[in-house]
This record gives sequence, structure tokens and C-alpha cells, in this order.
Amino acid sequence: MDTDPTALDAVELGRRLAAGELSSVDLTRAFLDRIAERDAGLGAYLHVDGDAALARAAEIDGARGSGVELGPLAGVPVALKDVFVTEGVPTTSGSRILEGWRPPYDATVTTRLKAAGTVLLGKTNMDEFAMGSSTENSAYRPTRNPWDPDRVPGGSSGGSSAAVAGGLAPWALGTDTGGSIRQPAALTGLVGHKPTYGGVSRYGMIAFSSSLDQAGPMARTVLDAALLHEAIGGHDPRDSTSIDAPVPVLAEAARRGAGGDLSGLRVGVVRELGGEGHTDGYEPGVLARVQEAVALLERLGAEVREVSCPAFDLALPAYYLIAPSEASSNLARFEGVRFGLRVGDDGSRSLEEVMSLTREQGFGPEVKRRIILGTYALSAGYYDAYYGQAQKVRTLIGRDFAAAWESGVDVLVSPTSPTVAWPIGARVDDPLAMYAADLCTLPASLAGVPATSVPAGLSGGLPVGLQVMAPALADDRCYRVAAAVEAALDDARGHRLLDELDRRGVAP
Repeated sequence: MDTDPTALDAVELGRRLAAGELSSVDLTRAFLDRIAERDAGLGAYLHVDGDAALARAAEIDGARGSGVELGPLAGVPVALKDVFVTEGVPTTSGSRILEGWRPPYDATVTTRLKAAGTVLLGKTNMDEFAMGSSTENSAYRPTRNPWDPDRVPGGSSGGSSAAVAGGLAPWALGTDTGGSIRQPAALTGLVGHKPTYGGVSRYGMIAFSSSLDQAGPMARTVLDAALLHEAIGGHDPRDSTSIDAPVPVLAEAARRGAGGDLSGLRVGVVRELGGEGHTDGYEPGVLARVQEAVALLERLGAEVREVSCPAFDLALPAYYLIAPSEASSNLARFEGVRFGLRVGDDGSRSLEEVMSLTREQGFGPEVKRRIILGTYALSAGYYDAYYGQAQKVRTLIGRDFAAAWESGVDVLVSPTSPTVAWPIGARVDDPLAMYAADLCTLPASLAGVPATSVPAGLSGGLPVGLQVMAPALADDRCYRVAAAVEAALDDARGHRLLDELDRRGVAP
């Protein structure tokens, strides 16, 4: 085959595998070779097991050769953020406190990907326990952006975004607590979708903030993302927050949107997310690309108007009380006794001393900062003033979304990130600047509604993302609108945004 398979989207790879034009073993080997060639400069992966991947690929090829009916994902490699437990495979959540831990079971999404016939390439790097916006908080190494290796790939799913954007995987799974799928997707020119809360099982996903965490796809195209979402979505009785409802028909929505007709669709542009009077912290180039994308929606037949959601201005402080509070509870399980790192267990120390030493050495500075913040917010005398007030703001944000839907709009749009990717190290010593990277993504997370980031062009040679938000369980609307934007921009450019990487000859 003349075309480099690592440059193809997952749908095309699936087609070639089904047609016998390509074997899963050859395809998997091509990605493994690319990982070996480029990942030293990117830092996208924390663990790669080439032998296991090739054995799985051979198994899929054998089944196909025997006439077994396989699905559209069968034989296509995939990368998993290292927050999903994977039986027998090192799973660290980017933290030293879980270094060397090999789980005895699979997360539900891992099980579903195996059932779909995918081939696991490896586990991708991430901010420790998903706490970060740049993947510089990984305990192991930072991840770099394939568009410019001196810049961040976003976070906390930066390893997944760098792997897909850099051609080291055709698609990947990330997790999104406050924007950790959408923001890195925007910074690396990918499609990233945060499903409706409860739409994808959290069973086996190492928890950061249980009322916010969601798994979702990161891919080169909207259709790829939709197919991956369909494979992992659906009810799971092992997750008490899982929605007992069928997965929406997502791939068909993406195909329909790619036809370019948005007649009758009503789009609300959120004033508080980069609109007039709310541009502080937003780069002009980002706002310009988003405005062009909104104009494109109008040309495709959508009715566009501005919508005000006042409580969105309070999303940032509310999130950074709620999420750390839940983290302070969830991370209490990592005590150096049951799994992972254990420090000072020489027989001379008490259990409490071993636990303290383990946490001191095992947790990084950002994790410690959030545990302290969350513990304080939950403490007696401060609970109502901080955590309780933040939950009230969360209710107000949900009401703003509800008011928008009741006003007649079908989707809301905004920038995904206020800026393009920034230089590595630029915000490490300024937590507030780092937190501001999630300014646009936090409202949808707090309300539990679905949201997609789709590439909207370049600013200063770096990708910009358009965010599309929809009501709960209306994930298909996000995919439809995102696919329409994607198709129209591809037609205007004559190529997909990620093809720009190949033309530039970018090779970290």
C-alpha cells in the first residue's frame, strides 16, 4: 500500500481492513514503528507493549480470515489515557503513587473496546490524576504538542491528544472533568467530545471528581469520534451514575451533518464566553476563527443569535471548589497499603507514618494543592461558605443552560479554549493562569451536558477549537453541527487541518 496508514482516519482504516487491503498486523506495526521513531520527542505514551498489540492484531486477522463477522472498529489500533484500569497492563494515572500497579480487571470502556475488536497500542501520558491543563503535571515527563514541540498539548488528556495529532494512534480515549478532552483537542487540532454525564461508564476509571468525570473520544474526524463514542457508550449497572437509556445514533448524525444542511437549526452564541464585554484573556486570533465558524453556520442555514448565561462567569471558582473537594475524598484510598507505592515500610514505623511518607513522595505538588484546597472547603465551619456555595452556583449554571434551551436554541457555541497552545513552562508557576485555560469548558462539565470541540482553523499557525454544547442526551446534535463545520472548512481549505502537519514535515 503506497499511502502511509498512520496518516489515514480510523473509518478509512476500518474500510481497508474489512476489504482485505490491509492487515491489522501490518497496520499495528506501522503505528508501533511511528511510536518508536517519534515518541521520544513527544512523550505521548507512558506504556507501550508491542508484542501484546501485535498478538491481538494477529488474533483479529485470524478471525477475519475465518469468516467471523466483525464490526467497523475491528483491527483498528487505539490508545487509552492511563486513567482507565487495564487488566495486567501498568496503570498509573500519571502518578508515582501507582507506579508499577497492574490492575486485576478492566474498566468497562476497556472491555467494550476489546469486544469491538480494537488493538490496544498503549497507555497515554496525562496530568497526575487528571489534575491539570497542560500535561506538565505528569509524574513521569511532560508531553509536547506535535504542532510545536516547545508548546503544551493541553491537558489533562495531553498524551492522547499528542498521540492522535502526531500520528502515533488513529484515535484515543480521554477523560473530561472540566475540559480535559475538549481543551487538548482544541490545542492539537482534533475533534474531542465530552458525553452527557452518565452516558459512558465510569467503572474502572480512576476517579478525580465523581460528579464530573466522563470518558470520551479524541479523533481526527467527527465521524471517527462518533463511532468510538458509540462503541464505549451505553448503560452499565456497575456504575451507579450510568444512564439507563440507549446510546444516541451518533455516527449517522455526523454523516448527516457532513452534508452541510443546517436549515432550521438554532444556534446560540454565548456572550459570557468571549462575547462583547467578556474578551479579557481571549486571544484575538481565537475569537476571529470562532466568529468565522459562526458565520459559516449561518451560511449553512442555521439561525444564529446571542444568548446570555450570566452564571457562566462563576464557573471557574465553583469548579475549583467542587472538584478538589471530591478529589480529597477520592484520593484518600491511595495510602500505600493496598496497591502501588509504599514508602518507609521497614518495620520500624507505624501504619500512619508509612501512609504519610507514601503520600508525601507519591503525590505531586498540584495533587497536594487540590487535596488541601478540597479538604479545607469541606471542613467544619467552612463547608457552607465554600463547597455549599459552589454547589448553588452549579445549580445556577444548570438553570442558565435550561433557559437557553427553553428560549428556542438547539445548541450553544463558544471558543473551546481562550488561547492557542502556550509554551511549555509558561504557566507552571501560575496556577490561576493554568486554571483559566478551562474557562470555556467548565460550564458544560458542571451542568453535565454534552460538548464537542471541532477544529476551526489556525491562529498564528496553531489550532483553534470551536465548542458546540447541547442539552443532556442530545450528543447527536453536537456531532451533527461539528461535522457540518468540519466539512465546510475542509472544502474551503481543500484539506483537513491535520494534513497541515504532514505538509510542514513536523517530526518531533
